[in-house]
Amino acid sequence: MSRLLAIDYGKKRTGIAVSDPLQLIANGLTTVSTAGLFDFLHNYFQKEKVERVIIGLPRQMNYEASETLPEIERIADRLRKRYPEIEVICYDERFTSKMAQQSMIEGGVKRKDRRNKALIDEISATIILQGYMESRAYNEEKERRINP
Repeated sequence: MSRLLAIDYGKKRTGIAVSDPLQLIANGLTTVSTAGLFDFLHNYFQKEKVERVIIGLPRQMNYEASETLPEIERIADRLRKRYPEIEVICYDERFTSKMAQQSMIEGGVKRKDRRNKALIDEISATIILQGYMESRAYNEEKERRINP
């Protein structure tokens, strides 16, 4: 099988997470400069087979678009054109930064290290990917129950 790759887009930095080839476990991969995102992805796609890219879709609490939504839509469109063999999906990312902070606290990460925004972005991408994989598994199971 091939991997899933998640992107937590930011104006300066972008967190990247990937699944294992069996698409069971999400792992933080790295944080890259947003300006170098497409170079990083190109190199990664040369080395690893990726089936789907999941981009965190920022929405406000009232479901309205955030200020970065137009940029994320441009990135998704650019990925679809450049890599038509890879499916690109936008996935709700609300609360991932708060969840990343909380997971670092619960994991015993030192206060100084919790200020590392690159680490927060990478963990946020991991949370996006894990959430996507869990919702996909739930929907597949639900479909099996409806249509055995």
